[in-house]
Amino acid sequence: MAKVGIVMGSDSDMPVMAQAADMLEKFGIDFEMTIISAHREPDLFYEYAKSAEKKGIKVIIAGAGKAAHLPGMCAAIFPMPVIGIPMKTSDLGGVDSLYSIVQMPSGIPVATVAIGGGKNAGILAAKILAVSDPELLKKLKAYSEEMKNEVEGKAKKLDETGYKAYLASMKK
Repeated sequence: MAKVGIVMGSDSDMPVMAQAADMLEKFGIDFEMTIISAHREPDLFYEYAKSAEKKGIKVIIAGAGKAAHLPGMCAAIFPMPVIGIPMKTSDLGGVDSLYSIVQMPSGIPVATVAIGGGKNAGILAAKILAVSDPELLKKLKAYSEEMKNEVEGKAKKLDETGYKAYLASMKK
């Protein structure tokens, strides 16, 4: 089965990157996760990105903050899709990370999710892999149906209880 690589520049990114891992687990997708810095250990980073394809990795999810070069550097070396997750930062709230990841030069695309969007990164990786995996596609369709049913259930509860009771139930 296809594998996803999850990389982050710091262990402080782990809570967001774990959301991506949780979604991959939900869909039964194999992945590996590591902490690696494009700035602090460029030789190790280069070796990781260069060898990822040989290890069966089909998509890399890379999370980074501030200058956020990790996703772009992965995309420069790894020949398949890279999904960037901009991390929220204390300095600029993650806008610095977002701009760094989304403003890649022509020819080096990085699919970019929202600041802190680990869950969506995992889902996007699954959707990329589902292009050639009918079983995974079925799981994604079932997940979409679950989300639809959840929203419909909430709307029904709101209709039945009124907004004040609904709001009170949310605070519990």
